[in-house]
Amino acid sequence: MKLYNLITQDMVIEELESGNREGVLKEMVSFLKKRKKIAREKELYAKLLQREELGSTAIGEGVAIPHCKIKGIKNPLVMLAVSKKSVDFQSLDGKPSNIFFLVVSSPENPSLNLQILAAIAHLVRKSGPLLKRILGARNAGDILDIIREEEEKISEK
Repeated sequence: MKLYNLITQDMVIEELESGNREGVLKEMVSFLKKRKKIAREKELYAKLLQREELGSTAIGEGVAIPHCKIKGIKNPLVMLAVSKKSVDFQSLDGKPSNIFFLVVSSPENPSLNLQILAAIAHLVRKSGPLLKRILGARNAGDILDIIREEEEKISEK
């Protein structure tokens, strides 16, 4: 599974405004609502917060993967947001997060959700320069090109 096939340019926030975890989640949910990708904004926000309370979705290396399952989602929603400010997402490595992959999927297809989360984690672990390259990107198109390039490098190994 390749992330560059799941994330489109209209699903990228090039620069988040918020500087805290709750604000980042709200901003991402609002972004999805404005693009008519979700109908129940408050429910999604509440589910994402619940998931964070179980344990941070920050996986280290400057990356967090807030995620949850919601009934009524036909195809998984995968978006990416970037913060040059750095946000304390209570990562296990103690470092702030700058890149946020939001994944919203259906409870009816848990294996697909796990495949997406695994693809993100694999990319982050195997691609050393990912964070630095994305933070240096000029726009959403460049960000997606970087993800594609890094995934292709990994699959060649």
